[in-house]
Amino acid sequence: MGRIWILVGERLALGIITLIVVSALIFVGVELLPGDLAQQILGQSATPETVAALRHELGLDQPAVRRYLHWLFGAVQGDFGTSLANNRPISELLSVRLGNTLFLAAFAAAVSIPLALTLGVLAALYRNSIFDRLCNVVALIWVSLPEFFVAYVLILFLAVRVALFPSLSNIDPGMPFGELVYRSFLPALTLVLVVVAHMMRMTRAAIINVLASPYIEMARLKGMSRLRVILYHALPNALAPIINVVAINLAYLVVGVVVVEVVFVYPGLGQLFVDAVTHRDVMVVQSVGLVFAAAYILLNLIADVLSIVTNPRLMSEQR
Repeated sequence: MGRIWILVGERLALGIITLIVVSALIFVGVELLPGDLAQQILGQSATPETVAALRHELGLDQPAVRRYLHWLFGAVQGDFGTSLANNRPISELLSVRLGNTLFLAAFAAAVSIPLALTLGVLAALYRNSIFDRLCNVVALIWVSLPEFFVAYVLILFLAVRVALFPSLSNIDPGMPFGELVYRSFLPALTLVLVVVAHMMRMTRAAIINVLASPYIEMARLKGMSRLRVILYHALPNALAPIINVVAINLAYLVVGVVVVEVVFVYPGLGQLFVDAVTHRDVMVVQSVGLVFAAAYILLNLIADVLSIVTNPRLMSEQR
């Protein structure tokens, strides 16, 4: 048990170091944007004195290293600064938008993960059957389609022609849960169709790879059914790659929803990020990028630890 906590501590320290490096890259990337931020805010008709005063107010006249450390230490304490577009605290904007994004990701994950695992197990159970081939063909088709195309097709058929769901997912925290689910159904369905194919194929491949092991053959020789062999012998030993692919897709559901949120005008972090880029609100851009990076790193760390804990061979390799 103590070894697990040491492992968690090592992975957590590595994650913190990675996040610091990513935060520096985000800051440098924003710094390399062309043009003067103060000049862009005030316009070309602003006098040099006015531009200099705004640069001093925003701290742009300070060295870049000092501004980065000030921003990083503030972010650690929950203070991301003030939005340049609406003069509101960025932490306030992030709290509402992050909640919406997490709700959409949880909605999509609650549907896609059980569905993908079930289809993957069944495809491995009936390998090379018509069901298996059909699942692979459909999965390849959905993997090949970009998110925005899937989103517009769903809008066309389920919002325009049939009018079952709204094409714009306007939600607010005061809505009843049923209304939230109804208005978020189309963006959630888009995410489900995008990620379920990948998870299903990886689950199938992981189980089939384990089925080639000698102990699986021994279980079959003992007269066990194919379903029992897969559920009780193959699936537990295939959990490590399955957990990794599920974590990657969960990270995508949180981080990669920018296009989907923009298409459906969903008020999440992705929409906030695009609006901030449009208005050149660099403080919000940096903050949203840092939240995305933290979510991605955290989910990958959890997947790494769970993969090692669920596989005794990986656990022994860490000794």
